Amino acid sequence: MNKTATWNYLMDMDGVLVREEHIIPGADVFVSELVENGIGFMVLTNNSIYTPRDLRARLKRSGLDIPEESIWTSALATARFLDQQRPGGSAYVVGESGLTTALHSIGYVLTDRDPDYVVLGETRTYSFEAITRAIRLVESGAKFIATNPDEKGPSREGSLPATGAVAALIERATGRAPYYVGKPNPLMMRSALNALGAHSESTLMIGDRMDTDVRSGLEAGLQTLLVLSGISDRDTAELFPYRPTRVLDSVADLVGRTRNPFDTDPAEPPAAE
Repeated sequence: MNKTATWNYLMDMDGVLVREEHIIPGADVFVSELVENGIGFMVLTNNSIYTPRDLRARLKRSGLDIPEESIWTSALATARFLDQQRPGGSAYVVGESGLTTALHSIGYVLTDRDPDYVVLGETRTYSFEAITRAIRLVESGAKFIATNPDEKGPSREGSLPATGAVAALIERATGRAPYYVGKPNPLMMRSALNALGAHSESTLMIGDRMDTDVRSGLEAGLQTLLVLSGISDRDTAELFPYRPTRVLDSVADLVGRTRNPFDTDPAEPPAAE
């Protein structure tokens, strides 16, 4: 484990920095310390609806000033993956501006006629016609890509169907499973590391979910921190066959120790080894 050099940070957004668009106490101080110390960091989200510019504005309204270039989405990771797989290709997209903008930026043509890929992302307006078109294109030979496997997302009124749920519908209809780019695929971590210009040995992942954040960090070779400010509690880690490097109440616990978050007081041993 890196004990002397400054660490780089990858971190989930929801449950780590904000919760239902409200800042998690201490998150602003934590981010300010990273910026003031020149520590590299990237905020990650599986949500492909918004562009980094949109997300920066939303975070700023919550009280967090995150640079646009420090935000990495599953849409950006998907665009980078497709650019490496088939540069200058074409895609039929079911999704919002975060995904279409990312694909336009790599020179992809968005079309519903004989595309190379069907790319499914998050949207609040899934239409029967769009899903039907996606099914027919996959049946005709288009490769099936989905930005992330999350089956549902939160709203003030309750759960909403998300990318993974709609992908399951298309998979059931076509018999063809999608390739998911977002967490827990370590590809999401590696693309963020490349965007940050960081190495896995000196980078850690902070998240509030064992099944996506900790798993993807672990599989990408990162140290992992599970925070209890989102969906997890102190018993959550025990439910999985793998452990985070440490468990913290929130990122506020890292204030004053961002250069080496694994320094502990004698009375405060690491929560996981």
